[in-house]
Amino acid sequence: MDFVLGGVAACGACFFTNPLEVVKTRMQLQGELKSRGTYQVYYRNVFHAFYTIGKVDGLVGLQKGLVPGLFYQFFMNGVRLGSYAIIESADYIHTNGRVSAVKTTIAGAAAGVVGAVMGSPVYLVKTHLQSQSTSSIAVGHQYKHQGMIHALRIIYRQHGILGLWRGSSAAVPRVSVGSATQLSTFSSSKELIIDLQVFPQDSWLVALSAGMMSSVVVVLAMTPFDVVSTRLYNQPVNHLGKGQLYNGFTDCFSKTLKKEGLTGLYKGLGASYFRLGPHTILSLFFWDELRKLHQKLR
Repeated sequence: MDFVLGGVAACGACFFTNPLEVVKTRMQLQGELKSRGTYQVYYRNVFHAFYTIGKVDGLVGLQKGLVPGLFYQFFMNGVRLGSYAIIESADYIHTNGRVSAVKTTIAGAAAGVVGAVMGSPVYLVKTHLQSQSTSSIAVGHQYKHQGMIHALRIIYRQHGILGLWRGSSAAVPRVSVGSATQLSTFSSSKELIIDLQVFPQDSWLVALSAGMMSSVVVVLAMTPFDVVSTRLYNQPVNHLGKGQLYNGFTDCFSKTLKKEGLTGLYKGLGASYFRLGPHTILSLFFWDELRKLHQKLR
């Protein structure tokens, strides 16, 4: 049940934040092919990107990749939050009755690694679908998938089972860093708010406030890893399944930093917060409330 509650909470958040995920993906891919002479700036900021995609691709374009996004959230966050809930219920994260920052960071990172490996194939497809666009505003490599099942079938047929985990070298550090930061700051913030007695202990405002505090830290820590992850997942590959732009996480990180500077690693920061911020707040809020409801029903 811990796994199911975590997955359902993340899916609930995904419905609201998927359009911002599309915007974030496009902005992170922008400028990637500058060395190949195909660089154009289509999206000046998150609001301009939102408007442009909606105008050219329609409202449906802003919900591209929703189906694999929901599958990804259910499996990745179901495993991640479920694993953390089990670790928490075993009283591992406490020292002398208080939340331990070190232990919550380790527990969050471990849960994140498991979730990243489980959800990597669907995240790969989600990135491909969200980057697909009308040629006039297309950025990054353009795949021609017709949907999630079609994409999974094509990738498996061309590159085998290992091809479905392409880009996981970036997914693991991205999710583990994000998970460790998110869950440790959420647990610590929640305990602080309860200690200060800002709200009643069982109030839904406790989880909501802790989620808001956690979201800021998560976005700052996770965005560089997110940019690298998006580019690795979306890059074109040869017949052997080897990336044609980057050789792996370190190569993509160094090339992006060298060609586009530090700002290149923080591309789409505004879109990242508008997406990761609400998603962090909503998923942690839904997760906390569902767990309390489950305890009452038991």
